[in-house]
Amino acid sequence: MTDLNHKRNFCIVAHIDHGKSTLSDRLIQKARIIEDRQFQNQILDSMDIERERGITIKSQAVTIPYKAVDGQEYELNFVDTPGHVDFSYEVSRAIASCEGALLLVDAAQGVESQTLSNLYLAMEHNLEIVPVVNKIDLPAADISGVKHQIDHDLGLDGDDAVLVSAKTGVGIDELFEAIVNRFPPPTGNPSGKTKALIFDCHYDAYRGVIVHLRVIDGSIKPGQTILFMNSGTEYKVETTGVFRIRLEERDALYAGDVGYIIAGIKNVSDVRVGDTITLSSDPASEPLSGFKEVKPVVFSSIYPMDSNDYEELRDNMEKLTLNDASIIYEKDSSIALGHGFRCGFLGLLHLEVIQERLERDYDQAVIFTAPSVRYLITLSNGEEKYIDNPADYPDQGKISSAQEPYIKASIITPATYLGSIMSLCSEKRGVQTNMQYLDEKRVEITYEMPLAEVLFDFYDRLKSYSRGYASFDYDVIGYRPTDLVKIDILINGKPVDALSQLAFKGNAYDKARHVCSQLKEEITRQQFKIAIQGAIGSQIIARETVNPVRKDVLAKCYGGDITRKRKLLEKQKEGKKRMKMVGEVELPQSAFLAVLKTKEE
Repeated sequence: MTDLNHKRNFCIVAHIDHGKSTLSDRLIQKARIIEDRQFQNQILDSMDIERERGITIKSQAVTIPYKAVDGQEYELNFVDTPGHVDFSYEVSRAIASCEGALLLVDAAQGVESQTLSNLYLAMEHNLEIVPVVNKIDLPAADISGVKHQIDHDLGLDGDDAVLVSAKTGVGIDELFEAIVNRFPPPTGNPSGKTKALIFDCHYDAYRGVIVHLRVIDGSIKPGQTILFMNSGTEYKVETTGVFRIRLEERDALYAGDVGYIIAGIKNVSDVRVGDTITLSSDPASEPLSGFKEVKPVVFSSIYPMDSNDYEELRDNMEKLTLNDASIIYEKDSSIALGHGFRCGFLGLLHLEVIQERLERDYDQAVIFTAPSVRYLITLSNGEEKYIDNPADYPDQGKISSAQEPYIKASIITPATYLGSIMSLCSEKRGVQTNMQYLDEKRVEITYEMPLAEVLFDFYDRLKSYSRGYASFDYDVIGYRPTDLVKIDILINGKPVDALSQLAFKGNAYDKARHVCSQLKEEITRQQFKIAIQGAIGSQIIARETVNPVRKDVLAKCYGGDITRKRKLLEKQKEGKKRMKMVGEVELPQSAFLAVLKTKEE
């Protein structure tokens, strides 16, 4: 279909758990592009992790036909997006390839923090926004209250909101009509020079890199030679097509289309999300603007369990980066763990998901080191350097000052839980900057706090304190001075570089004690005493001891002189001392995982 007026490109955005994937299911079912016997819930969530956790991680595009009430045939391209703050980069990419956005609001939960963030993201790209109130079938649904929130909090017209129940299918017909009538058709010149924006990719072992793109101008047909404007590489197009759950071949992709191309691309590094594709015979004069540069906030090192698997890990990281452009990685090495990669993530959930994807999708056994943020260190000679790896931390005597990243955290919560949430934020070194009642039941509080404090257990505790009702969103606002120290973990007096951490001095004692107690549980007893110590410089701040396995040398003594017993014990003690000097402590892989995974109490 080349007529732009009969195409609509839109995405579905909302806070986490407001029903985006369920609404996608209903739209797909209504269009009957897949048989009922093949249908399953969360059909666009293709990864096992997404189904188990009930979250969307990857934005998925799908093309569906729709016959409007006036008899016109339309082609609708839509993208289901993630709702969690850690995957906001996926949302920004989806928004860049659309003209409109369905902004979903839960009829029981109302407007939450990520609803606002996604609204602002859509507004930045000048998208037409249609508010949709979902879950109107719930007994707790407050439709008039939510319409008021859409008016008051979002600045949209609450009366224009489409009322649907994605679960039961109520209101889906009205939603289809709103999509066709209220979203603008795509703009573009079908006869102009070809320009297409790459918004995603995935790797197929048989066909190479499959590029997901939105054609802005011109057209792409099999047999043409295309040029990637960023990398300068050329490929011959083998297949073009659209997403209909599965890949469906088409003769060509025209301006306004969202689809895929296969061009036998085996070299993963040639393709970059945000790059522009044009024809090599008649290239465009300048590339499209692409996407904003992603800025990782959490850093961790990845090492293979078996050091012989390093090459395999490198290949798998390349393929994973193709599918998730928000990961940034570079080579790293550790005395304890060998060669690996230092990676930047958008948050702790993002880190967990990458770990699971490496283990499940690529069958790669890996170890992650304790996550850290990026600190700004000013040395005594005035030089400034960014450090996210404890191994790069200079001697304390050479440091003039240190700064850590701060975030502006926005929390929307029912007023009932306000006290416990405020005490949690204060405990995490947060400073309250604003507090406003959105209505008689809901409060929005704004805190400025160190990003490092939010990494470990903040989100889990926030959810448990508020019984799941509080929503959390944050933006990094810059660097502020901090009292930073490096905690070294010593096993038998020898530092283990992979267990080192950078921490705020006030929390260092608790962190060191936590790591030492975890390691005590994991390290197997030896013939000699093992000391596990946490240290800042030369000062020991925490210690645990793994007692030795001992033979009862006094078993043959039944009475007799005490000096005889003492002589046997002294002899045993000397043997243990000698053994300690030559003995090596084997750290099990589980020790590294225990330090990382266990939440601090």
